[in-house]
Amino acid sequence: MKTWRPSPTGELLMHQHVPPGRRDARARPRRAGLTGAAAMIALGLAACSGGTGFTDETPSGADDGIDDGRVTVLIGSSGAAETEAVEAAVAAWSAESGTPAEVLVAADLTQQLSQGFAAADPPDVFYLSTDQFAGYADNGSLHPYLDELPEADGFYNSLLRSFTYAGTTYCAPKDFSTLALVINTDYWDAAGLTDADLPTTWAQLREVATTLTTDEHVGLSFAPEWQRIGAFMAEAGGTLTSRDNAAATVDSAENLEALTYVRDLLASGVAAFPSSLNTGWGGEALGSGSAAMVIEGNWIIGAMTADFPDVRYRVVELPQGPGGQGTLQFTNCWGIAAGTDTEAAVDLVTALVSPEQQLAFADAYGVMPSVSTAGEQWAAAHPDQAAFLAGADYAQGFPSAPGASAVLADFNAQLEGLPDADPAAMLASVQVDLQAVLGG
Repeated sequence: MKTWRPSPTGELLMHQHVPPGRRDARARPRRAGLTGAAAMIALGLAACSGGTGFTDETPSGADDGIDDGRVTVLIGSSGAAETEAVEAAVAAWSAESGTPAEVLVAADLTQQLSQGFAAADPPDVFYLSTDQFAGYADNGSLHPYLDELPEADGFYNSLLRSFTYAGTTYCAPKDFSTLALVINTDYWDAAGLTDADLPTTWAQLREVATTLTTDEHVGLSFAPEWQRIGAFMAEAGGTLTSRDNAAATVDSAENLEALTYVRDLLASGVAAFPSSLNTGWGGEALGSGSAAMVIEGNWIIGAMTADFPDVRYRVVELPQGPGGQGTLQFTNCWGIAAGTDTEAAVDLVTALVSPEQQLAFADAYGVMPSVSTAGEQWAAAHPDQAAFLAGADYAQGFPSAPGASAVLADFNAQLEGLPDADPAAMLASVQVDLQAVLGG
């Protein structure tokens, strides 16, 4: 049985039964790749991620000083399609290079990655999310390799900013997603709306949401979290941090205008959170008929195909706000552990981010390529999803700062209080907390 749910970073994960041999997957024995200080910091990361990070016994798979030359790859998979695609790509590289390689599928990527670093036995190559990246870059756990890649200049700049810390871009974005407006076309047609009514401004979005709202369904739905509502902040011209991540910019007139607009949409009844519609996320709200429009990422495509194949819909870019176009992006990079066999690891990542391989991944499990040349080919093959790719030119990403994920978790908890909460007080609180993790 396959079930879909949004991940903490906004992407959608498809959970399937995990074979017993994969539940506690660890890297094979290899040389230590961390200094004592970095290992201690990683222990702290493990403790914060739900495990203690400490044990009285040597962990299974811990470093015994033996290097068998094998490249280990740790991933957090969205399901069988992604797992099989990555395994096939790594196997092809292994066969061509002559270097043994193994793909390990994590049951809990955040915890298993931090525990691997804490035990001085991290995987060689691994998925690394934007909210975890800065912590590993800050404690010296990562090998900065981007400049070694042939495709270094081909990645979307907005994605590279998500993996830049203290002036250094460390790793290659493996793929990405953005947010767009997804519309139930049966509801749209029944309301007498046409292409001329597609909203391009906030005023028009409110108008069509009002028109689409009935006793049976709400006009618009989005999750009560920055990973969705943050798109309105971007459309207002607001940001969370300065471009160099040195200063928090949460408490701004632009962000206040955005949250006030969202609060008013919710208070008027033309918009609602999925939970108030007895649904788990935006895709379910759209697919079940509880919402006529939702703000979601391109992971919704696979979910709709699997769970709601009879629902007709279309995808358009989010409307502009007072600050122009805006959306959010979600991505992971291929991290490489400091101290590993970086030549083999970089060679593997070079193969994994090639335009040809990225297009194969996109066909296999629905992501968008992070290299612009491959993105153009993807858009030509998927014109119905072009709005997602268009957002790459103006999307905002996660702040690159250790501790930012905890601040945004608290922000999300406050956003759940809308429409009754005070947006100004909310922004002031988050401003103080985010500035603290950025450096006081």
